[in-house]
Amino acid sequence: MAMKRKSRPAPPKSSADRPGKKPSSSKRPQRPEHPRRAERPERSERPQRVSPTERARHPERYERPLREDLVLQACLEAYGAIRHEGRLSDRALDFVLRHKKNLYSNERRAVAERVYGLLRRQRTVDFLLSRAHPRLDSLDKTRQDVLRLAASRVLYGEPLDAVVRTSALGPADAAALGALPEAAAVLEALPEKERFPIAASLPDFLAERFRAQFGRDAARAAEAMNERAPLVARANLLKGDRDALAKRLQAEGVQTAPTPLSPMGLVLESRLNVFSLESFREGFLELQDEGSQLLGMLVDAPPTRVVDACAGAGGKTLQLAAQMKNRGDLHALDVDERRMEDLRKRARRAGVHNVRVQLIPHEGPEADAALEPLKGKADRVLVDAPCSGTGTFRRKPDARYRLTPEDLEMHVGRQKALLSRFSLLVKPGGRLIYGTCSVLREENEAVIEDFLSKHPDFTVRPVAELLGPELGAKLGPGPFLRLAPHTHGTDGFFGAVLVRAK
Repeated sequence: MAMKRKSRPAPPKSSADRPGKKPSSSKRPQRPEHPRRAERPERSERPQRVSPTERARHPERYERPLREDLVLQACLEAYGAIRHEGRLSDRALDFVLRHKKNLYSNERRAVAERVYGLLRRQRTVDFLLSRAHPRLDSLDKTRQDVLRLAASRVLYGEPLDAVVRTSALGPADAAALGALPEAAAVLEALPEKERFPIAASLPDFLAERFRAQFGRDAARAAEAMNERAPLVARANLLKGDRDALAKRLQAEGVQTAPTPLSPMGLVLESRLNVFSLESFREGFLELQDEGSQLLGMLVDAPPTRVVDACAGAGGKTLQLAAQMKNRGDLHALDVDERRMEDLRKRARRAGVHNVRVQLIPHEGPEADAALEPLKGKADRVLVDAPCSGTGTFRRKPDARYRLTPEDLEMHVGRQKALLSRFSLLVKPGGRLIYGTCSVLREENEAVIEDFLSKHPDFTVRPVAELLGPELGAKLGPGPFLRLAPHTHGTDGFFGAVLVRAK
């Protein structure tokens, strides 16, 4: 049964309700206006919220002083998780910074830069401090890490007195930082074979391989690996070319410069959270190193059938889709379901709709059965094989300390197996493109030599023929793509193009 809603009686009118009338003295006097409310400025006078674009255009206006105590605490938590608990650097930093919600954006950058800077020079810093501080080993872990962070900042050129002051060091620890030049002289006096691994901050077995690979350029190669990597974006050609992207980013306050090798890359010169940009959210760009872009260009993808056999989260898959102009069939294969889901999200943002994502088993009869429908039908097959990552030490500096000779041997065996398995998908006259982000010969040329010895129906096609004489001349001699930070300013990459006989 419906209930009738009672109507409220109208309040009695009084002189207080009539405009222009003062309340009678019998009424309660009005409370005086709160002083804070009375002093509140007009809306136009209040401080306005500053947009990320405005901050990027004029960082000097809005950069707040670092609260060094908070920065140091966050650095200690992140670095401790990496060094003493074995966490990956990117995940440790992400975890710490997500929980430090009170840090300013410039403080977050400082934490990341200081932790990564120390990881790049960790072995060097440990050696220098062991000579400069007589009681280093007897100190607790936290105090050791404070000293490591401080020493790393000095090595990267910060003034000694400022580092001592902001690190809250006592007299003995401050004296140790002051003794770093003498410790560096001891390091320089060591025999080359003993000095190089420490100065390069590499494990001994990797230092040997760097010297074998780069010869007299080994020190320069290692030094470049210990510098901060540039922030590089690839223009999504489905939505506009590089020049159009540069204009969009400039309107958002981001300064850019064209990459010297890739025709679709931009170096982002503004220190900004790229993921907050409208251009990123709308799919106009992807973060991708210039070397990775060049490897994708080797696929020279026509609008027919292309397979990205180790697609991962899809950085090169999206590049191939743009090169195919969203036409044809692009098959993205991987064994990691989580990364496949990341690829789907990125494809939607980029406006890519010619990708077929397929999760495949690691190995065995099930893996062979999953690939059977594509056998002998692909015009291009890209095998961007899992590797040691020795070309990406600028971005993942802790990876060098995790890698072992046994890991390297395992990578080589898997690379040979993957190249052989996915070669079966290439149709006669088609191309097989092999790539790694490694600078080591055993993962690159040696894998190709082993493959060709067992697959005589494949031959090498020089990369300069695909990339053109002008770009080919910049990349250097030889039939393969071989990139490194000290020679090209990119991450370390290797690429080879193999053609199957008709």
